[in-house]
Amino acid sequence: MSQSLKSTLPQPEKAILIACEYATKGIVETKDSIRELAELATATGVMVMDQLIQKRQQPDPRTYLGSGKISELKGMLKQQGGSLVIADDELTSTQLRTVEESLQVKVVDRSQVILDLFAARAQSREGKIQVELAQLEYLLPRLAGSQRRLSRLGGGIGTRGPGETKLEMDRRLMRRRIHKLREDLETIRKERSLLRRGRKTFFLVSLLGYTNAGKSALFEALTGTETLVSSQLFSTLDPKIRRARTDNGILFSDTVGFIRKIPHHLFTAFRATLEEVQDADLLLLVVDGSDPRASDHLVVAKELMIELEISSKPMITVINKLDLAGCSQQLPLLLRTQPSALQVSALTGEGVDRLMSEIKLEKERHRSDMAMTNAPIRSNIT
Repeated sequence: MSQSLKSTLPQPEKAILIACEYATKGIVETKDSIRELAELATATGVMVMDQLIQKRQQPDPRTYLGSGKISELKGMLKQQGGSLVIADDELTSTQLRTVEESLQVKVVDRSQVILDLFAARAQSREGKIQVELAQLEYLLPRLAGSQRRLSRLGGGIGTRGPGETKLEMDRRLMRRRIHKLREDLETIRKERSLLRRGRKTFFLVSLLGYTNAGKSALFEALTGTETLVSSQLFSTLDPKIRRARTDNGILFSDTVGFIRKIPHHLFTAFRATLEEVQDADLLLLVVDGSDPRASDHLVVAKELMIELEISSKPMITVINKLDLAGCSQQLPLLLRTQPSALQVSALTGEGVDRLMSEIKLEKERHRSDMAMTNAPIRSNIT
């Protein structure tokens, strides 16, 4: 590639990541979280240059980090040519504005990175609507922080007085757009509800777990249908439902993967998608058995399941990527805490038939329970 052509290509933003280590988290959890933030940032095309962690009881209400760390951060940006700062926690409008003014570079937080990544991954109309709604609900309370100069519309005689600022206009338009998107999603939710009603005769199995656990590969192995299998974070955003490869009475659904500190805006906006998981008869909690953070990922996934109100559903824990996990020391440790988990390799097919047999047994148990529930009550009264 010629030097002139290289100079015309857009250069990636160079970022420094910042985080607070709280007493409730500790340094190990903080480092895991900021490592994941680096993966998210890299997935959006950002070049991560460095990171800065400060131990604090709570974030500074104005500057997130303390004044000394802000000065240190300013020096790091200058030395490394950084043009972006990414915070591992969600920042308030005051924190965003104050830190940007102090550093004279763009500042974003973890939620913005996740929303940006979701926007890039969404393919269907439903997915795009849900992402846009989440973005607008995130931006609306922070609009004041991004527009310091308020210019009045119009001018001259007849336009004096309070008038309407551009900021107020933007807020009104955003609220109107949010209202429209919510109406669109409610229509989608009703359509999905009708579709689910038509699937009541099927046994629905939902795959869930941490992002990049290999859910899509396992979904393909169980259904025999080709799907996007990628090591990218959030490669699956739009939900998919397919029949089982060996049993027409079983349906599998695959949707977005979990991640720590997922923005609440996404839970709200992705209500229509998440209802697919809430309607499942059986959950497959998939974990990457080769990942040294697998146990931590299971904890995060189970916490999110509680938030989604699905933790009481029948569940099978599936340790995936056995082809990679077999050579690591992670698998024996994982099996100590998950002794009933099934081990599979979606890539090679090892263990998939046994998993399918367990799913069929769960289907029969479910049908038996439903038959008992729907059986007429006999009275002894004559």
